[in-house]
Amino acid sequence: MSIVTLKAIFFISLFVVFYAYLGYGLLLFVLIRLKRLFWGTKKEYDDNFLPEVTYMVAAFNEEDWIGEKIKNSFEFDYPKDKIKFFFVTDGSSDSTPQVVENYPTPPGVDLQLFHQPERRGKIAAVERVMEFVKTPIVIYSDANTFVNKDAIKNITRHYKDEKVGAVAGEKRIALDNARAANAAGEGIYWKYESTLKKWDSEFYSVVGAAGELFSIRTNLFEPVSSDTIIEDFVMTMTIAKNGYKVVYEPEARAVENASASVKEELKRKIRIAAGGIQAIGRLAPMLLPFKNPILTFQYISHRVLRWTLAPLALPILLIVNILLANEGIPFFKYMLWCQIAFYVMALIGYILEKRKMKFKAFFVPYYFCVMNYAMYRGFFRAIGGKQSVLWERAKRS
Repeated sequence: MSIVTLKAIFFISLFVVFYAYLGYGLLLFVLIRLKRLFWGTKKEYDDNFLPEVTYMVAAFNEEDWIGEKIKNSFEFDYPKDKIKFFFVTDGSSDSTPQVVENYPTPPGVDLQLFHQPERRGKIAAVERVMEFVKTPIVIYSDANTFVNKDAIKNITRHYKDEKVGAVAGEKRIALDNARAANAAGEGIYWKYESTLKKWDSEFYSVVGAAGELFSIRTNLFEPVSSDTIIEDFVMTMTIAKNGYKVVYEPEARAVENASASVKEELKRKIRIAAGGIQAIGRLAPMLLPFKNPILTFQYISHRVLRWTLAPLALPILLIVNILLANEGIPFFKYMLWCQIAFYVMALIGYILEKRKMKFKAFFVPYYFCVMNYAMYRGFFRAIGGKQSVLWERAKRS
């Protein structure tokens, strides 16, 4: 292979990696500043706009958390007569349904339990219950997350705009008592993701919501295939595909503990990676810019590249860099040493995580490598049809 070809492969791979993980964020930053310059940033909300909502929590064997989750839910600063609480515990074999059923309900609070012995996955449980939702807005939240009391108000205020079809909340990782690499890495990752989501939303639309906390207009709900792996992403992207905006609300916060270890976090990442590959196939029309070029641009930049070309480009970048460095070109020698230093830092992060030691400088490269390793595992699970729709729960710290 000629030097010219190797250089072309190197710079294309470098661009893909840089753009997917940092470049898109930098570009969004510039685009947002330009948008604010020409159109301003003024937002006005109607404090009297308080639509009825259904707050739905799907829980599977969450007896350790479910009582605190209900307590947290009852603390929302929202009119009691305008919020209904649906707790769906399908398939739970522990005391989760009994805790919900016997939980002391304050006067005026509408708490309903939905349970069946068969476990068919989260999306099947949600779809089974959607026919009982009579409110214009439905809000979904995971059982092991705690939500701030103003979240419902901060979410519903966006629905005054008829163009808004869904609202995504902010996921946060509790780090106060974290001691492991995965905790710091996961927290840093979600801070960066939150920033990108905020800018995505301001530019046009959020590219998919996280299941910890999001909402949709009830009449826009469309059933998805029962084998859908990341149903929250597909649900909200379908709404965006149909011409509605998905707004990001950073003041609606869902806080959860970090995974107990990188091994536990890897379970989640592999599943999400498999779900991402599956979603790309099922949302294939969104790859074409004819209907909504802005949304396609955001979707490819923020999600598709990270799930496909960027992980593939990383080993190619290293191999080609070694070949070019052997030609004695100073620039490529320098770039090779930079790559080696990065992966050595990731290795140190791995060693420190095993020893339960916390040095953030090594957590980012380590977590970055873990995420991309998960993409490869998830890809082969997806194409082999080996990823179950049933969650393999990751233990939390």
